[in-house]
Amino acid sequence: MKRIGVVLRGCGVNDGSEIHEAVLTLLAIDRAGAGALCFAPDKPQLQVINHLSGEPCDERRNVLVEAARIARGHIQPLSAASADELDALIVPGGFGVAKNLSNLAQTGADCEVDAELARLVQAMHEKRKPLGFICIAPALLPKILAVPLRLTLGTDVDAAEMVDDMGAIHVTCPVDDIVIDGDNNIITTPAYMQETSIAEVAKGIDKLMARVLEFIP
Repeated sequence: MKRIGVVLRGCGVNDGSEIHEAVLTLLAIDRAGAGALCFAPDKPQLQVINHLSGEPCDERRNVLVEAARIARGHIQPLSAASADELDALIVPGGFGVAKNLSNLAQTGADCEVDAELARLVQAMHEKRKPLGFICIAPALLPKILAVPLRLTLGTDVDAAEMVDDMGAIHVTCPVDDIVIDGDNNIITTPAYMQETSIAEVAKGIDKLMARVLEFIP
């Protein structure tokens, strides 16, 4: 059975993992007959958002503990992830990408990426193992990999300019499609970077997963 790593970072679109994207990713992995291994950083969240009001809360939560809600408790610290034990790696979106996996939310194109995520992605890339990045997550790739990259954040002009400023090539892409960087075995899809339906997001994630599986050596 192929083993697909999935990196989460909390639970909730505004302060952690985008739940629809995470669950659709896990569903696509299972439907493909592969196994998902979930990971998340074991550290405090940058902030906690009340998803009913959209306002920050005066609370402290742990990224790994919150991500375990999505993984039904079957999750490990990101520090335990090894490229030797994985056939591919998927990173769904959500603002936790910009808050808990990096400081993208504060610094934009000048952001720094979580060291454990960078280590894992670099190791996967060196072994030519496929990487699937969803929603805002592709914005971290130019900060991790010092190679020419083609990726998508959808159709947003500002997001495209940020990617270009990072040194990558942004490709405009509809929500139900993917962008393939064959030189680097990287597949990206916009998902909820655009205002859309869960059905359209599912189409893009299913296409991403199908291509990721094709790229596994």
